[in-house]
Amino acid sequence: MTDSPLRFRDDAPHEEPAVTLDAFLGQTNATAVRIEPGDDVRALLPHLGQLALVEVAFPAFRDGRGYSAARILREAGYTGELRAEGDVLVDQIVPMRRCGFDSFAPRTEIDSATLHASLSRYEHVYQGAADGAVPVWKLRHGQPRS
Repeated sequence: MTDSPLRFRDDAPHEEPAVTLDAFLGQTNATAVRIEPGDDVRALLPHLGQLALVEVAFPAFRDGRGYSAARILREAGYTGELRAEGDVLVDQIVPMRRCGFDSFAPRTEIDSATLHASLSRYEHVYQGAADGAVPVWKLRHGQPRS
């Protein structure tokens, strides 16, 4: 278990270095892979059971392709650690968590008070996502919370 405010899992952090997608697909023993922008994360779908960590690179905060990669993995049933790494800003952590990210390795330090305020700002969501939270409009119409 870790005390990191940027890790939202109860298990120990995965310490094995992540290999590139091409290197992972060319071997059989890696349990951590790094997805770069432009990689097709669907190539991992047959291997989800052997992966403990998928690290998704965010070289620039404005590159949102990693959000799709996270959602594809979570909707396919991946339950391992899904880490956003790189140019991750505090205001991106909430939507990244909704897409399925559960750990973060930002290039620059994130203030813990600002992070806490961001995570606790809104009680409800307005649309469905990989996190399974029930949208507020469904709650208004009597559908149960997840």
